[in-house]
Amino acid sequence: MATGNSTATTDAELAEILDAIGPRLRDLRKARGLTLEALAAATGLSVSTLSRLESGKRRPTLDLLIPLARAHRVALDQLVAAPASGDPRVHLRPVRRKNGSVLVPLTQYPGRVQVFKQVLAPRPPELVTHEGYEWLYVLAGRLRLVLGAREVELVPGEVAEFDTTEPHWFGPAGTETVEILHLFGPRGDQAVVRARPSGGDPGGHGVSVPPVTMPE
Repeated sequence: MATGNSTATTDAELAEILDAIGPRLRDLRKARGLTLEALAAATGLSVSTLSRLESGKRRPTLDLLIPLARAHRVALDQLVAAPASGDPRVHLRPVRRKNGSVLVPLTQYPGRVQVFKQVLAPRPPELVTHEGYEWLYVLAGRLRLVLGAREVELVPGEVAEFDTTEPHWFGPAGTETVEILHLFGPRGDQAVVRARPSGGDPGGHGVSVPPVTMPE
């Protein structure tokens, strides 16, 4: 039996995987336009720890990789190993929430923009802020979007885009679920919303509303 050779091969493969994590973390952070300081604030990890991880001087462990995966909104396995090349198809893995919502990642490798298909179940509004820029396209149902003190309602075929440093929340406008295409990327220079205001156009004629530029 070639147990010794097998063990050596396994150790070499493990070392290769671990060595690749640092450069992948650095490339992902830079692709998102984040500084070490911004990522440290988002993860609770120190700047020195993040720097040592990216340079390979700190061994990546689960307690370090999990907050990084959450901050970058990617699956943990995408930080550990790059997806297999050769097949351009994305293997869809729906994530089901306890409240009935469903999230389907449509991109398989961290890049400048992450794409999701979401089915959102009714839930109470809770405004949040974070670094980034989002695009929402309504596929079915009615979407309620709250941006600071403003509120709009989107119907199928309408699009909203906004800077996520503005307090925001989105979900179903009524008691039924809403299906959307959700794109998330680095922070943009400005946010623009193209939608009908809540309660607008009582005749239902779909009157076009000029773009609304949100404050920086």
